[in-house]
Amino acid sequence: MSGKRYDRYTSAIRYLDPPALFENRPSYRLVDADLASTKPRLRFGLGTYFDKLDLSEAIAHELAGAANRKSEPGWEDLPLRGLVGDPFDLRRRAVMPAIETLTLRRNTDTGQATFFLHWRDPAKVATAAGIYGLIPAGEFQPSTIATWDRENDFDLWRNIVREYSEELLGEPERDGSQGVPLDYESWPLYRGLQTARTAGKVRPFCLGIGLDTLTLTATILTAVVIDDDVFDTLFGDFVAVNAEGHLVTASDTTAVTDGLPFDEPCVHRLLTDEPMASPGACILDRAWRLRHQLLGRQAG
Repeated sequence: MSGKRYDRYTSAIRYLDPPALFENRPSYRLVDADLASTKPRLRFGLGTYFDKLDLSEAIAHELAGAANRKSEPGWEDLPLRGLVGDPFDLRRRAVMPAIETLTLRRNTDTGQATFFLHWRDPAKVATAAGIYGLIPAGEFQPSTIATWDRENDFDLWRNIVREYSEELLGEPERDGSQGVPLDYESWPLYRGLQTARTAGKVRPFCLGIGLDTLTLTATILTAVVIDDDVFDTLFGDFVAVNAEGHLVTASDTTAVTDGLPFDEPCVHRLLTDEPMASPGACILDRAWRLRHQLLGRQAG
């Protein structure tokens, strides 16, 4: 509505141009982090997804508008961002981190790997639209609004597996319509990944936490190495299009062997010439630097 003012950024989006996925779900709020000590820790409270958007998207638009008016905007042009203060002070604002994962399908014969990109369709998503990201990626939040799921889903690995089911297999989100907690141990995908993880054939890694300079949103940066036989068994029928966009592979087919090569030319091209979201770019860069630790000494 022309001239109408809204008290929240998300209110304006909801009434003016809502994307297909736009729900104010409960989310885990990061309140403390220390990944550098001998006993790494993350501490969380609770918040909502819109708490995140109302600040992060607003300050991004504020900076973009100021940059259109000035080649070098100053703090006087960024009053909302100025109110944030120290962006690393988790007490001053609600920080609801996402989790983004580089999935490396490791060839057990050669030690080489492939991976997949996700193009985020602007008509389907509220953030990071029209660019490439890694897959899977999603908010760290309970699967439902039910109180019991705040504890049942409070696990980074469980969150990643839920995103695998949605983004790679095209399964519907587990939205609590059954009225009972998700039984992870009896879920075939989760059980299969857990069994392979125990056997050392699935290896998840946390690479740190990234803070986007434009939106100040936080992302827990992860990588999961999956041996090819396990990947092909669990994800052999992955979908080309999902609820947020479509997968990008090395060819027009969706065979599992057509993932992008995890090699220096491909990584360099994506980091320098393609529109990649900053969390995915950070993960890709860091994972390449740590490729021998992730994949073993056979990696190129």
